Amino acid sequence: MLAGKKILLIIGGGIAAYKSLELIRRLQDQGASVTPVLTRAGEEFVTPLSVSALAGTAVHRDLFDLTAEAEMGHIQLSRSADLVVVAPATADLMAKMAHGLANDLASTLLLATDTKVLLAPAMNVRMWDHAATQRNIKTLRGDGVQFVGPNEGGMACGEFGPGRLAEPDEILAAITAQLGANAPQGSLAGRRILVTSGPTHEPIDPVRYIANRSSGAQGTALARALRDQGAEVVFITGPADIRPPEGVEVVAVQSALEMEAAVQAALPVDAGVFAAAVADWRVASASDRKLKKSKDGLPVLEFAENPDILKTVSRMAQGRPPLVVGFAAETNDVVENATAKRLRKGCDWIVANDVSPATGIMGGDENAVILISDQGAEEWPRMGKAEVATRLAARIATTLNSKS
Repeated sequence: MLAGKKILLIIGGGIAAYKSLELIRRLQDQGASVTPVLTRAGEEFVTPLSVSALAGTAVHRDLFDLTAEAEMGHIQLSRSADLVVVAPATADLMAKMAHGLANDLASTLLLATDTKVLLAPAMNVRMWDHAATQRNIKTLRGDGVQFVGPNEGGMACGEFGPGRLAEPDEILAAITAQLGANAPQGSLAGRRILVTSGPTHEPIDPVRYIANRSSGAQGTALARALRDQGAEVVFITGPADIRPPEGVEVVAVQSALEMEAAVQAALPVDAGVFAAAVADWRVASASDRKLKKSKDGLPVLEFAENPDILKTVSRMAQGRPPLVVGFAAETNDVVENATAKRLRKGCDWIVANDVSPATGIMGGDENAVILISDQGAEEWPRMGKAEVATRLAARIATTLNSKS
């Protein structure tokens, strides 16, 4: 837990600032005390009164507060915390940090601190992708600043992509990891974890392939959550819509055969999380030339079964990971089918969900999963995929550390 830890929380401007209120509550639930700093832009989205009421202390807003500055208040603020957290961290705030500017209380605190800093960025996707922002991120990482998020998804502006503020649970997990709290039950420091993600593309010819609708969003969120818990993550991904997270070892593959080879090369690991939607079949003899229409009729495609990666790893006689987690995307009889799959494959857990078109889960931002284990079926409420990932990462940490 975070009992006795002091968090200096800087709330930047942006529609995502409302999540900082929930973050304050979560931190206090874990025993931490929160000293809030609200920027002028942040006041446009959350009020000083609401922040103060939740934090149970005064909100700091002005650099030149004469009462505080008589005791060099901004210097004291910057150094009395165990961790400085900026959520949301805007492009403007990150630019000030990268270039050493200090023209308001937040930027002055960030320049004057000798405490670790954790940024949770939030901004429009174009701002995030802009070369200037990416240069600033590289500079800040080089300075030792840590990041959590941003996530990908729909934004208030109507665009889609990276730039969404990480969920409060994700930020809380990153804070816990930074402070070394929750060990041994909640930390994955020193653990090596394999995550597979995305679809596989099985070639028919050089321009056509067989695939499925998996976006890779859940696997990517899991890799990010495990990384934020301190794990060394090997992320093996098919050609997904979602870009891989930073700070993990990325192995990009196309086909099931390539994914199988990459998994074998990554072993041994402390846990294997197999979230990829691997195609069950491939074309037995893919053409090396584009197939053409012919007066002889439709081409005949002969199929071969792809390797069962989850079953192969689960039933390894030597070198099996202590924890193997599979996924089951079902359209009917979810618990029954997933339970049978766990027994058939030999894995420890199956994370099952209903991907019927009506649910909007396949390719969407939310998930509703049922965790199948030898203890039975545990149904989780529908939540964001990032929240599912945070919750699953915490369960993995607790399980692995209980085995130590």
